Amino acid sequence: MEPFKKIKSIATPLDKVNVDTDQIVPKQFLKLIQRTGFGQYLFYDWRYEKGTPRKDFVLNDPAYANSKILLARDNFGCGSSREHAVWALDDYGFRVVISTSFADIFYNNCFKNGVLPIRVSDDILQKLFSIKSEIEVDLETQSIKADGIQVSFHIEPHWKKILLEGLDDIAVTLLHESEIVRYEKSHKT
Repeated sequence: MEPFKKIKSIATPLDKVNVDTDQIVPKQFLKLIQRTGFGQYLFYDWRYEKGTPRKDFVLNDPAYANSKILLARDNFGCGSSREHAVWALDDYGFRVVISTSFADIFYNNCFKNGVLPIRVSDDILQKLFSIKSEIEVDLETQSIKADGIQVSFHIEPHWKKILLEGLDDIAVTLLHESEIVRYEKSHKT
């Protein structure tokens, strides 16, 4: 997993509540056997109509090309627990999702896949939605800066370390390799 660095980007405003994982990546695209390749299917049913890009959907707006920050409304990532939803966001290029609330499983899946989910108040989110310039997200200082706004966000120390160091579950386990080896040696049968 790639270590998280400071992100500075135009934010893509997805002005919808209760976006579920079926909307993030529809079920018909879950046949891939690897974690990559899902970005092309992100919000597919909203982005395309009979395979043609819909001009009225935010991801098809050239102003948001290469955006690394997604702004979303309440209860983002609800629905099924599929990890594919986070894979699609990451593969598309989003490294940060800012919302007022997330479904718990989705929230944890973000950290495990290198995407930073940030919870902010409705007031702050509304201000971020109105900004047309770049937003800076700094994980080390746990801050968001944009157009005169500076706000701190909370993150559990464990998740912060995971993202800053780019550790997946296997890498976290290997941090304890010496203890694992010592345990295995002491419990040989």
